[in-house]
Amino acid sequence: MSQEQSTTEQADDARMIVDLVAKFVDQELMPLEAAVLAREIKAEPLKLLPEEEAPLLKKCKELGLWALDAPEELGGANLSATTWMALNEELGRTVTPFVFPPDSPNMHMLLAVGTPEQKKKYLEPYAAGTAKSAIAISEPNAGGDPSGMITRAEKVGNEWVINGRKIWVSKVPSADFVIVMARVGAGKRHEGITAFIVEKGTPGFEILREIPMLGGHRTYELVFEDCRIPEENVLGEIGAGFAPMQLRLVVRRLQIGTWCIGMCRRAVEMMVSHAKQRTTFGALLADRQAVQWWIADAAMKMHACRLMVQDAARKQDQGIDVRTEASMIKVYATEMAAEVLDHAMQTLGAMGVTKELPLQLMAQRVRVMRVYEGPSEVHRMSIAKKIIKEAR
Repeated sequence: MSQEQSTTEQADDARMIVDLVAKFVDQELMPLEAAVLAREIKAEPLKLLPEEEAPLLKKCKELGLWALDAPEELGGANLSATTWMALNEELGRTVTPFVFPPDSPNMHMLLAVGTPEQKKKYLEPYAAGTAKSAIAISEPNAGGDPSGMITRAEKVGNEWVINGRKIWVSKVPSADFVIVMARVGAGKRHEGITAFIVEKGTPGFEILREIPMLGGHRTYELVFEDCRIPEENVLGEIGAGFAPMQLRLVVRRLQIGTWCIGMCRRAVEMMVSHAKQRTTFGALLADRQAVQWWIADAAMKMHACRLMVQDAARKQDQGIDVRTEASMIKVYATEMAAEVLDHAMQTLGAMGVTKELPLQLMAQRVRVMRVYEGPSEVHRMSIAKKIIKEAR
């Protein structure tokens, strides 16, 4: 088989998987939106009920939509980053809170630096969907600057003892283990930052409080008080935890870019549908220049954002460092989505700002995105520093 034929087949396979995911979103996830929105109206957590999630997971198994970007040796499909990001764009079109197991970023961190024993104990069940995880990075006084963390880990005999607090941690109650970032020694900035695997129920590890967030989401504050873990639960090298943490963050930032494109697609569809039917002062909204420009601007920015994601994903598939590209995508995509969603809500008028439609929930989701995985201001600072450094 020629290289050209192989490339064509890979592209066809990728297109088939993306089409399958699009149908899954339309047929399985969209119908659940009414129930999700009803719970959000009552200020309940934005999550699926067990009786809603179980059939979805069963369907994923049947369709092969499981461990899609995991290596084949872990039972995964080993999809390229390019295809994986295209799938996430489809997921972004719905407010039903569902991702294909396992949630990808922590898996990539375990793949990169996990020992064979850690991969057997934690990664294999994680990829199989029988275990869940969370990651604890931010702290009460060092939110947007991970290098300012003060949570400490000290070696005592054949154990590590962790003391400190973490905040804004998602998915903790359902997590079987948490990847905790802590500092070893008295270094500054990134020095000494190390990753540790802390299992659920470990003495000294406590969920201090639940924090309600915009859009029905929940995060948690954690406390570690003389929390002892075995030395084999160090993830990666001592003092070298910043780089694999950044790898994990890059994966999520690219996902955020695709989710934002998906949300914008949904918003534009709703805007166009309404504009073609709604008449004001004797003319359709679709004939109003303001609305036409909103639609045109949205289409151009979505196209640009998709190209940015595709470029970064291709580079990632080639093993190229795309931290700067990921920062650009994170900023551009979230600001694009905030604008497009706002214009869609404005076009729909009073209906656009009701809680009966998904637009308000998407808008809240995007507002949170502009803060987590690094606030926009920090990303801009990072991008500028790199450009200035290279110019010298």
